Amino acid sequence: MEYGSTGGGAASSSGGGDAADAQRKKKRFHRHTAHQIQSLEAVFKECPHPDEKTRLQLSRDLGLAPRQIKFWFQNRRTQLKSQHERADNSALRSENDRIRCENIAMREAIKNVICPSCGGPPVEDTYFDEQKLRMENLQLKEELDKISSIAAKYMGRPIAQLPPVQPVHLSSLNLMSMSNFGLPGPSLDLDLLPGSSTSTVPSLTFPTLNISDMDKSLMADIAGNAMEELIRLLQTNEPLWTKSTTDGRDVLNVDTYDQIFPKANSSLKNPNVRVEASRESGVVIMNGLALVDMFVDVNKWAEFFPTIVSKAGTLEVISCGIMDSRSSTLQLMYEEQQVLSPLVPTRHLYFLRFCQQIEPGSWAIVDVSYDITQENLYRPSSCKVHKLPSGCLIQDMPNGYSKVTWLEHVEVEEKGSIHRLYRDLIHSGMAFGAERWLGSLQRMCERYACLMVSGNSSRELGGVIPSPEGKKSMMKVSQRMVRSFCASINPSNGHQWNNISTTNEFEVRATLQKCTDPGQPNGVVISAASTIWLPVPPQHVFNFLRDERTRSQWDVLSNQNPVQEVAHIANGSHPGNSISVLRAYNTSQNNMLILQESCIDSSGSLVVYSPVDLQSINIAMSGEDTTYIPLLPSGFTIFRDGRHDGGSNEASMNNNNDTMGEHNRTGGGRGGGSLLTVAFQILVSSLSSSAKMSPESVNTVNNLIGNTIHQIKAALNCSNFEFNSAAALNTEYR
Repeated sequence: MEYGSTGGGAASSSGGGDAADAQRKKKRFHRHTAHQIQSLEAVFKECPHPDEKTRLQLSRDLGLAPRQIKFWFQNRRTQLKSQHERADNSALRSENDRIRCENIAMREAIKNVICPSCGGPPVEDTYFDEQKLRMENLQLKEELDKISSIAAKYMGRPIAQLPPVQPVHLSSLNLMSMSNFGLPGPSLDLDLLPGSSTSTVPSLTFPTLNISDMDKSLMADIAGNAMEELIRLLQTNEPLWTKSTTDGRDVLNVDTYDQIFPKANSSLKNPNVRVEASRESGVVIMNGLALVDMFVDVNKWAEFFPTIVSKAGTLEVISCGIMDSRSSTLQLMYEEQQVLSPLVPTRHLYFLRFCQQIEPGSWAIVDVSYDITQENLYRPSSCKVHKLPSGCLIQDMPNGYSKVTWLEHVEVEEKGSIHRLYRDLIHSGMAFGAERWLGSLQRMCERYACLMVSGNSSRELGGVIPSPEGKKSMMKVSQRMVRSFCASINPSNGHQWNNISTTNEFEVRATLQKCTDPGQPNGVVISAASTIWLPVPPQHVFNFLRDERTRSQWDVLSNQNPVQEVAHIANGSHPGNSISVLRAYNTSQNNMLILQESCIDSSGSLVVYSPVDLQSINIAMSGEDTTYIPLLPSGFTIFRDGRHDGGSNEASMNNNNDTMGEHNRTGGGRGGGSLLTVAFQILVSSLSSSAKMSPESVNTVNNLIGNTIHQIKAALNCSNFEFNSAAALNTEYR
């Protein structure tokens, strides 16, 4: 009983102790009343640190322990300190954001500074002093050119006594290998690349565009979507692309394209709209960053493609992008594209060009049409072109070259008829397709690589050109000659082509213009051209026209006198890409020579020449300024006819001059004949005379072109071929 009682009491005592410990461990929270808090807050505003006497008085008045009063004031001071810190942090964060916005605005302002020499943003700070000197040098050179031009008009000859201004050399294009030429890779001189201060590309002026921030945002969205579509089209094969059974080219599957990339108005397609799509890839002798710089600089762009781009201009720079890589650059541009014949209308395009660096060493450039609503910006054209996402993917290679994959995708609505001679070429997409763009890019990059090769061989220069500076000067004046020739047969040069003759074999179109620009003879010039079809492979026609040994067979002005090549400069790996100085025997004008440049790529070829007096040739060969050497070029353009005749003519194209070993790089190899355009420029009178095309001038032009065509056809054994009759020339249909 005692045990039980004792045990029970012990158990009860133990249970009571555990409960007391639990209560002591449990924290008690006391909530102050609203009256207490209000009174404490009033005292805190007057004195955040009350003394002991004040705390005791508050404890008696509010019914709180002094310890509670003390802790409340400590907590209140901590709370107030935290609030002040949060307010300070918020103010500092706002100030930091403001400074960051100012920094971004200042960076954008620096990016928007336009370099007067290249049209792009200035170089980084490390090159600031050098760039400043280059800009001052260019300004001084422009002033010198203006003074020299004025003096030359009074003296009757160019000023050549001053030493040439030496450009600052920068290794912009790092060519690590020049295996195609058997030479070490040189560093290219930026001043010798297109877009330099000596550029003669016509500049375009446009009214100021009122582009709002909303428009810029819309442009950025359009460019971003176009970039995604371009990359997918470039990197995807089947089912988007299939190989043509005729010539092996990539052919776009339009139905699959419409399914993958549906358009909002696809159900309202115009039945008269024709789609041209092509894709081509190849290796280019230039590094990727230099190619990107060429794409975003409109002057360099126009000079790299003189046979395709007749005019180009930047309407608005939406975003300058990153200076080092040009990534995120967005521009609104205008461009006129041409086929070198008066029979093919020029295409006018307003488009957005967006550059994006995909990964290190890889860039994508996309062009997509953008409608301009301002009426005064539109120019008349016989065809309406809408460019779907087109462009190229540029990938650096270990040897300093680049792999370029090019895409052209447009919708064309012909408002007029297409001349029968060019119907197959245009409908096949080769006239403005990716193959032509890439072929021209490869040829021009080879040209500039040859321009920078410092070593001279006696075979190339013929022992006549004394120095590398003379070689560069000759190449620059020849390039100006080719650009002038392309502009002379461009139907969009502001002068109307007139049909001045139609015979049983061809028609002649001509235009009259006054020439006052430096580098051209002052006076009234007739530009006349005629296009014929020849049942001969383009390579064979090109070899015949460029060879000085056969020149007497077609050059009616040489009176069948033999011609000798006195100097030769290679322009690329193909032997047809070259510059020559020719001299005719037994002529009365012994002081006149002929400057000739021939060039060929996968899409076609050119043979351009101009008479130049001996003194001007000596100026060029000595490396002096060639800006004021007068040139009035004539020549030939040769294209495939766009037909696929099974390659019956391919064997004849494989002559000993075709050392490249592939038909695509030589402009032949797909069968069919040639489209030959014969173009002449003739100085008919001085500026003081009335600018009218007299019957004597018309008769002279007709005889010159007619005799040249007859002699070419006779030499190529196709005089009796009936396809290029007047009926064929004058029959035009869509």
